[in-house]
Amino acid sequence: MVIIACCVASALAGKYLCKVALRPEPHGAADIERTRHKADSLCPGSVAWYDSLHTAGIFRDTTLVGEGGCKLHAVFAPAADSAAAQGTAVIVHGYTDNHLVFLYLARMYRDTLNYNVMVPDLHYHGYSEGDAVQMGWLDRLDVERWAAMAHEIWNDGFMVVHGVSMGAATTMMMSGDELPAYLRAFVEDCGYASVWDQFKANLRQRFHLPPFPVLHSASAFCRKRYGWDFKEASSVKQLAKCDRPMLFIHGDADDFVPLEQLQMNYDAKTAGYKEMWVAEGAVHANAYAKYPEAYTQHVREFLEKAKSL
Repeated sequence: MVIIACCVASALAGKYLCKVALRPEPHGAADIERTRHKADSLCPGSVAWYDSLHTAGIFRDTTLVGEGGCKLHAVFAPAADSAAAQGTAVIVHGYTDNHLVFLYLARMYRDTLNYNVMVPDLHYHGYSEGDAVQMGWLDRLDVERWAAMAHEIWNDGFMVVHGVSMGAATTMMMSGDELPAYLRAFVEDCGYASVWDQFKANLRQRFHLPPFPVLHSASAFCRKRYGWDFKEASSVKQLAKCDRPMLFIHGDADDFVPLEQLQMNYDAKTAGYKEMWVAEGAVHANAYAKYPEAYTQHVREFLEKAKSL
């Protein structure tokens, strides 16, 4: 009876963890106002910059049908000097965020580096539909669709995918797929090694709990309910298949995605060019806010290198 009770308890706990992690509240369009404030906290003036360009029709809204048949949303804009555009950047946001949060990257790429920009809302985020967070795994397939749309719009031969946090994991997970030639480079900023590793760290940090049996139960529930599991959703496994240039960024004060996961990711990529930049004193997803000029320069120099390969 005790064993049965423990099994039932772990199953219920796993189901609860999966629900809390993959169906957070608030989320989506109802959470836009909070994220507008977050965008300005990361880079003051970002929202006013975006609003003015959106009102002028420079930033435009678009949609596509994503994985599972959900209607997904994005915004896109041409480079500041479109006649001399350096390429296209697809910018991927993090967990419970949306296209507005990382406007600093859109502004960096568009205004400073002169790239066209495509900025999607992932499944279950922003103005996109969806029944749960996909933690980057199935999101990677949607980002590949957004990249294809961006290529149809601008027909660029050089495209970079740049993600932060869960968006960085999405970027790394995407990098191991068979991809079109125009997808030339990737930038990941503080992404996790796998969903399993991240939730394992969260259980330890927040609840002082080992992964067994709750995480096993949650992963099994996710497989049954959403069609994927936590170990399958692995940046490390996908990076092992990536041979295109990648820049890895992480703050050494990140206590959400532990710094050790940066090394796991970096070591997993054994083919093709790679760089690493550790931002001293930066907490999670804070490297740009702490070092905007250095961040921009690292990205600029990496992209120049990637173009020369």
